[in-house]
Amino acid sequence: MDTISAASIADLQGEFEQGTLTSESLVTTHLARIAHFNGQLNAYIEAYYERALGAARASDQLRAAGVNLGPLHGIPVAIKDLFEISGQGITGGSMARPPRISTQTATAVSRLERAGAVVLGKTHTVEFAFGGWGTNEVMGTPWNPWDVTQHRAPGGSSSGSAVAVASGLATAALGTDTGGSVRIPAGMCGLVGLKTTRGLISRHGLIELCPSLDSVGPITHSAQDAAWMLDALLGPDPLDPVSALAPTFSAAARLDQSVAGLRVWVLPASERQAVAPGVLAAYDLALAQLVALGMELVEQPLPVSLTECMRIAGGLMSSEGYASLGVLFEQDDLRFDSHVKRRVLSGGSINASGYIELQRQRRHAQEAMRQAMQNLDVCAFPTNALGSVPLSEVDEYGTPLALLGRFANLMNLCSVALPTGFDEQGMPVSMQIVGRPFDEALILRVGHAYQQISDWHRLRPSGWALGEAEA
Repeated sequence: MDTISAASIADLQGEFEQGTLTSESLVTTHLARIAHFNGQLNAYIEAYYERALGAARASDQLRAAGVNLGPLHGIPVAIKDLFEISGQGITGGSMARPPRISTQTATAVSRLERAGAVVLGKTHTVEFAFGGWGTNEVMGTPWNPWDVTQHRAPGGSSSGSAVAVASGLATAALGTDTGGSVRIPAGMCGLVGLKTTRGLISRHGLIELCPSLDSVGPITHSAQDAAWMLDALLGPDPLDPVSALAPTFSAAARLDQSVAGLRVWVLPASERQAVAPGVLAAYDLALAQLVALGMELVEQPLPVSLTECMRIAGGLMSSEGYASLGVLFEQDDLRFDSHVKRRVLSGGSINASGYIELQRQRRHAQEAMRQAMQNLDVCAFPTNALGSVPLSEVDEYGTPLALLGRFANLMNLCSVALPTGFDEQGMPVSMQIVGRPFDEALILRVGHAYQQISDWHRLRPSGWALGEAEA
């Protein structure tokens, strides 16, 4: 891959400060790569060529005038097509209705732009974010860049965002996570994906699937990059009541604090059977590196099994998805992804008492997890139960990618996915560090410490370099 397009935020800021790089030249490179590779990768639904170049030039002018907006100043980012951007089209990954032109900008996008980030465009998503494989029958499935010759699942629902970052079509991206939708694609594409506590980042201007579970989070190359993104995004927003009690803090300021002595809850033996051997092998090596950092591993049973958590969260997703989308998906003359349609309409069978019971079960699970973590600092579990598979092997009726993802949403925990190596097929695998609600600074500190003694996050897929004349 072209070096500059594969760089982390930290590397790029170093070049900005030295005067060896401008935001305009960086954005120009990204846009050239989008024009050349997006036909195969299908990461973007739309790139904002003129808008992005204008923002990049403005960024350079500010820097020349001595104004530095922070770590994101001049950094090209991609936005999942669930966020409103005023004057731009939004589809939610659906062709059921013509793209709507937004009249407002989502708070999360506005905060990134205020921090100096340059928005490159909108990325593909599973239709209305309801799916973990990253597939989309109606708008096309993004291509996992770690296999140049075979179309493999990118993970979802933030599929395009992860593919854009992994393939050098963006430095970082914004996604959403309802049951793993940031972490799953980050894990499958060799990236860092941060699932934040619900309410820490405003959801104003977001097309939601399941308000009880939805959260916003970044996809980046490193834990440090994710911390910088989080610092720009978090905090209360009067336009999103759920964020009213969101704390304000700097995750980046705490990254270098020691992790020695932290107690880490590891995946119980009873839950390991569902995880692929290649994933477990990389996971166990990663755990050994946590021990080398001075952390203590603890194995104890989960208070609620991952399968049970998946069931409860799945019921809430279907029920709330049907409440907001059922009327649309019941129209037979419109075109939908057939698997998303099936998932949405299944929520129609959940009546009010059934929904209330699911919420009661959720509260019980949250309290049980709170009690279980009293003497522990974080959890370290695999992110996905398996690596990326060819699209021909995707089972849309199975939910293996939800097994290790949904429990964090159900219990409103925070979690960061970290690359830990590759499986037998040469595809990326990942470990997630899970923390208590609003403990993002701690899990990112653990992730950053791990990445100081591992190099998986520095690797990039090959086969996606522009020729010098094109670049």
